[in-house]
This record gives sequence, C-alpha cells and structure tokens, in this order.
Amino acid sequence: MYDVSSKFTTFYDSYVVLPQTEKNKLYEKKDLNIQRLKDGLEEYNRENKTSYKVVDSCVQGSVAMSTVVQNEDRDYDIDVAVVFDKVDLGDKGAQATRNMVANALKRKTKQFNAEPEVKTSCVRIKYADGYHIDFAVYRRSYDEDNEEWLYEHAGLEWTERELKGLTDWFKTQNNESDGMLRKVVRLSKMFCKSRESWKNMPSGLLQTVLCDEKLQRSYERIDELFYHTMQEIVNRLENSTSVSAPVDNGRNLTPRNSDVNKMTNWKNRLKSKLEDLEVLFKDDCTEFDAIQAWYGFFNHDFWDATVSESCNYNIVAKSVYAFSDTEQFIEDMYPVEYIHRCGISCKVSGNGWRPTPIADFLSILKCYLPHNFEIQCVMSYTTCPHPYAVLWKVKNVGPEAERRNQVRGQIEDRGTSITEHTNFYGNHYIECYIIKNGVCVAKNRVKIPIGR
Repeated sequence: MYDVSSKFTTFYDSYVVLPQTEKNKLYEKKDLNIQRLKDGLEEYNRENKTSYKVVDSCVQGSVAMSTVVQNEDRDYDIDVAVVFDKVDLGDKGAQATRNMVANALKRKTKQFNAEPEVKTSCVRIKYADGYHIDFAVYRRSYDEDNEEWLYEHAGLEWTERELKGLTDWFKTQNNESDGMLRKVVRLSKMFCKSRESWKNMPSGLLQTVLCDEKLQRSYERIDELFYHTMQEIVNRLENSTSVSAPVDNGRNLTPRNSDVNKMTNWKNRLKSKLEDLEVLFKDDCTEFDAIQAWYGFFNHDFWDATVSESCNYNIVAKSVYAFSDTEQFIEDMYPVEYIHRCGISCKVSGNGWRPTPIADFLSILKCYLPHNFEIQCVMSYTTCPHPYAVLWKVKNVGPEAERRNQVRGQIEDRGTSITEHTNFYGNHYIECYIIKNGVCVAKNRVKIPIGR
C-alpha cells in the first residue's frame, strides 16, 4: 500500500482530533445545562409539591470516550446521563419522567430558539450555533445483597442499563490497542460526515463497536490500519448488519429497520470509496495518485494541497483536483429487497475487434481493456415479471476519474441497454437495477478495468 502515513498523521492531528478548546466548550455547556435542569426542577417541585432531584450525572458517548471529531458545522452532540432515585420517582413511568425533565429544562431555556425536545431515549436541547445536548434519563436503586447501585434507562420503558459501562469498556479496549481504536473510530466518523448529502449514517456507538470488533492491530501505519479495518467492516456488514452492545447483556443496537438501513448505507458508501483506493496497491502508484485517492475518500480540503514529486530529475508541482462527487446509491432512492435476479451481457469492440464478451476480452489482454474501445451492456435477463424499470449506474473509479471530474455514478433510466467508452484508466464498473412497484428487487454489476 502506497505510504502517505506522514500526511495521514498530519490530517489526523490537525483536522480530525477535536482541539482542547472545543472540548472545554462542550464541558462548559454540559455543566451549564445540568445546573439549568436542577434550577428548573426546584421551580417544578414548588409548583407541583414534589421533591424530584438529580442525584448523579455523568458524561457519556463520544465526549466521554474522546472520539468527537472536528465538524465545520459545529454540530457537536454531548450525551449527559442524569440520575434520579427510584424511590423519589415512585411509579412515574419512563415517558412521564422524560416529560418532567423537559418541563424543568424549558423553564430555564426560554432564550433558546427551540424548546427542549422529548425523544424516545433522551431529552434534547439544541443551540443555535449547532451544539446539542442529549439528556439520557436514569433511575437508580440500591442492591443491598450485592452492595451496588442498579440503573434503569428511560426509553420506551424502564430498562436495566449500565451507567458507565460503555465508557469503561471503550477505555479498556482502547488501552489494550495502544490507542489505535480511538484513532480508527475518529477517522471512521470523519468519513461518515464527509458528505452533506449522507444523512442516514450509523451512530458513533455503532461505528465504535464495529471498529473494535474488526480492528486490524497487525498494522502499525495509521493509513494501513484504517484502510484494512474499514475493509473488514465492509466484509462483516456483507454478512450481517446486526450489532450487539458489548455491555448491558448484549442488547441489540440495531432493532429497527432504520438502524439496518443506516448500516447498509455505511457499508455501500464505504465499499464504493474503498474501491477508489485500490490505486494505492498498484506498482505504478505515485504520491500524486495516492493523495488524490485519499482526497476522494475523505472529501476534505486538507488533501487539496500542492504535491511535489520527482520526474526526470525535475520537481513538478501538481495540485490535487477537486471534483464533483456525483455518485448516487440505490438505497437512497428506493427500498431494497433483492428477491429477483438479473443478468448483464457485456461486449467490447474497437480497433478491429468485433464485439467480444468482456470476460473473453480480458483473458486475452491480461485483465485490462485498452483505451478508446466501445462497451455495450444489455440487461440480458431477469426473473422479475413485467412490468419493471431498468436503471443503470456507471461509476468511474480512481484518481484519474477525480482529476478529470468524471467520477459519475448517477443512477439513470437508460432503457435495457447502454453504450460506454474506455476513455481513461481505472477499475470502473457498471451496475444494473430492476425496479418493480417502487422497490429495487434485483441488482448486478460488471467490472470495467481499463489500463493506462
């Protein structure tokens, strides 16, 4: 794999890790809003002749694990657990307790543009500048037999949950990996936040659990460590999108269809962008190619810098080319249920060659197509009964596609056959989709590798 670890480390240190000044702001907002909650509860208690109070609190999630990454929109979230005594709450249900917390916060956040929002698992406060704080509500009771506190989380109902279990688990796993886990999690989050159009991506917790599960510890270079861990995550998600918590008796972290969709989105987008990095493993890969490829992966201005490389003893300065990331994903356009099959007949012709099946052509020319040849793809069969629509996606992969701003990847209705040309090198591909009653029911792909 082409070594750009020094630049990768600079990217990580300067543009991924959240500066301490921002961390301090997060903790200041946490402290301020816990005090607002306590003050609001005092007012609530006076009016309702109750005696509810916060008996404990702690930071959870990415802030506690120190995996928050830089975000240009400053959309930082702070997860805060607030704990009440079970005896004080009496028979108050989970929903009612969250409503009470929201009521107390509302009294002391009137200056906010939006009122506190009661969600299924928390109460959320949103700042105008992008920050938001999620108050996860707990109740505790003392287990005298084991001499310990037991905690229950206010979700759809009260559910037994460890208060600091996930944070303690992460710290142990990160220490055992000599800090590699935290680095990979942060880089994974940067990838998931790299496109504004990528709305439905997995939570930081889901990313963290899978990064730990598939962490490729045998690699010491940060770029290799990250690449191979992400590749293993794709392989894992190809088999199953289900994820269990490492604590709380292995509770299911992906119980809803929306959770599964987010994992599928992560897998498909990660798989697509990892394909763009295949140039890193080619013998003729240059530093320029490598940096262009990582620019395409992270979509971050850091990689849009000047690169110097030696060429015939002359130093030639080149700039990484910005490009339009136009790739679309079928999961964003239609529900997906692959209950049918479809086939693609692909033939290549040009320079005196009659139309020849691509597999035969590649076996003759040692796995690569030459330039300026014609490619004709036909949806040759499908098990889906009529009527249905046929959509196509042509994706140009690699740094040359990015330099030419020809990544493409749009999903289009072009009938049952399409014609393309081998204009420039890269491991490109063409995908065919069958749409029936508004659902994608079949998919197939043909690889189009073009030589230099």
